[in-house]
Amino acid sequence: MIKYYLGVLISLLFLNQSLAKNINIQENINLTFKCELEKKIIKNSEYNYQVFLAKDLKEKDLSKFEIKSQQPENLDINGLSSFLSETLKLNVKVVNKDVILFKAIDKDSNYSESGIIDRKTGELVHEITKNIKSENSEKDITFYSCKMREKV
Repeated sequence: MIKYYLGVLISLLFLNQSLAKNINIQENINLTFKCELEKKIIKNSEYNYQVFLAKDLKEKDLSKFEIKSQQPENLDINGLSSFLSETLKLNVKVVNKDVILFKAIDKDSNYSESGIIDRKTGELVHEITKNIKSENSEKDITFYSCKMREKV
């Protein structure tokens, strides 16, 4: 299953980068999710794509993960990370009836965060890449199981 989502995430990211337009907002949405941490894959100088289960991590679930989109090109991501919440302009923004895909890169192109959520299953994959320009780049790939929260 990990290979499936990594394959989907990577193919979507490369597919979108190969296109001239990285923005495809097909729907106006305002969704709030509660997400449970399932596992994390870490690649750095200490770990080489080692898998850690939620019980082995100090990280917590996402109690309020929000996604808002407005056609033709606005997408806001809140509750996943401060980097994505503060980034006004995501580089990749895709919203359709099946998936929501997003990616942001810092101004030095040395740090990136991306994510994909399957709207049908609620599976969320969040990838953080540090030291992109270095031979020793680091990756954290986190998997969540999300459920839509009722609007209050």
